[in-house]
Amino acid sequence: MTHSSSPDEATGRASLSSSPVGFALFVALLVASLPIFWLGYDSLARAWSTAEYSHGPLIPIISLYLFLRELRGMPPPGPARIIWPGLVTIAAGLSLAALGNMMRVPDIVTYAFIIWVGGVVLSVFGWDRGRLHMLPVVHLVFMLPLPQLLYWKLTIFLQGVSSELGVWFVELAGVAVYLEGNVIDLGVYKLQVAEACSGLRYLFPILSFSYLFAILYRGPFWHKIVLLLSAAPLTVFMNSVRIGIIGILVDRYGIEQAEGFLHFFEGWVIFLICVGILFLLAMVLQRLAPTPLSLSEAIDLDFQGMGPITARVFGIQPAAGLFGAVILTAMVSAAWQFLPAPPLSAPERAPLALYPRNIDGWQSYTENLDPKIEKVLAADDYLNAIYQRPDATQPVSFFVAWYDKQTEGQGIHSPEVCLPTGGWEVFTLDEVPLDFTAEGYGTFLANRAVIQKGLSKQLVIYWFEGRGKRQSNDFRAKLVVLKDSLVTGRTDGALVRYVTPIGPDETEAAAEARLMGFIRLSLQPLPRFVPF
Repeated sequence: MTHSSSPDEATGRASLSSSPVGFALFVALLVASLPIFWLGYDSLARAWSTAEYSHGPLIPIISLYLFLRELRGMPPPGPARIIWPGLVTIAAGLSLAALGNMMRVPDIVTYAFIIWVGGVVLSVFGWDRGRLHMLPVVHLVFMLPLPQLLYWKLTIFLQGVSSELGVWFVELAGVAVYLEGNVIDLGVYKLQVAEACSGLRYLFPILSFSYLFAILYRGPFWHKIVLLLSAAPLTVFMNSVRIGIIGILVDRYGIEQAEGFLHFFEGWVIFLICVGILFLLAMVLQRLAPTPLSLSEAIDLDFQGMGPITARVFGIQPAAGLFGAVILTAMVSAAWQFLPAPPLSAPERAPLALYPRNIDGWQSYTENLDPKIEKVLAADDYLNAIYQRPDATQPVSFFVAWYDKQTEGQGIHSPEVCLPTGGWEVFTLDEVPLDFTAEGYGTFLANRAVIQKGLSKQLVIYWFEGRGKRQSNDFRAKLVVLKDSLVTGRTDGALVRYVTPIGPDETEAAAEARLMGFIRLSLQPLPRFVPF
């Protein structure tokens, strides 16, 4: 009596056929990747400990599930025929990782890691089969922290949008409210829409979930696009609802209601509500489909057969693509291990606490920043001094934030981040040329802003100072830092900012003349504290 094998049984037997040499090569590949990607791994571990990226450890697990899901619907792979695209991709990822290590920029190393993973898949499976498994690889992007510059730009944008929509919800409830920057003024109480209220801690996991949701969804392609694109506006909307509800509660029951509700309604609660709305959206889209499916049919969450498919890792064949991946990775990791880049260096300098308190009749006093602001600023040294002179109608605020290095997650924050959170709004912002040749600073571009809160106005001039170079644009400043990290081994730098009030009966020109005069005086001793 004969017995015919079912496809599932055949798959199970295929998965159980082990290949010790192939599995050993796979383990060797993972070990060989550690030195070249270690800076990125360490950065991920630190990022995942923060609220914004606490979802990070789940992403590799979900990507593995997606990958195994795809394997389940395919036969065991045969010999890989076209492996050169995978080896080229591996070489590109390793080269980018080496560059990131030399620059001490973990973000570059982590993105290079995903390119490397894609190359490994293409090498082991071959081009024809491997390119079909790129969706799980792309999903790994959601475990990475945003580059610092992009993070702060997005934070500013989302804070502004959340503040505007939150105030709109408060007004719908009949509450009198006024918005100054990111400060919601309820009259008796004021609420600060701070960095934590920007919605980033909800945005990243929801984007990841919508990507997963779109892959698992059974429906027309345009349905998948709608589900994917709806994640960001949905998250911002729900975050604004949260801020609006907090404002209404504070107005009616007092400021003590804010903290309790804020803590209760943040994090997973917002996430679960957004997930529920995505499911409702999927149900609505199914109603529009020619042959509607139930929600259980529309979302493929079948885990059957995952065990045997997972066991296929023990049956990896010692093919040329795997050999090539191990050799390339081991060579680059060994080169990095034994020929590391020269260490970054910071020049000798005096602490800013010793900066002169009297400059040509300008007497000063210093103020410490709020501990929360200090934490966000993350400067190695800073000076926050108010200078006054008897014959000057208004004081001048002089602020310098110094960083020994601006890589490995550290770096200067643009004043654009801080101004809205203090209730100040940028009235005008322009790049202007400054000529301080006599003071040894040459001619350079700086930012000139007029900021306003209520009837109060202030004139602000600031630039990014580093290694004898001055930049007005934070993005250009970052690029110069990356270049200098390779050329000179230095990434130190500072933010230099001057602020003076524009008096009620004073013109901008008069305030600017006062500010420029003080800048000339203050720059003369500055190189001792912010060296060229």
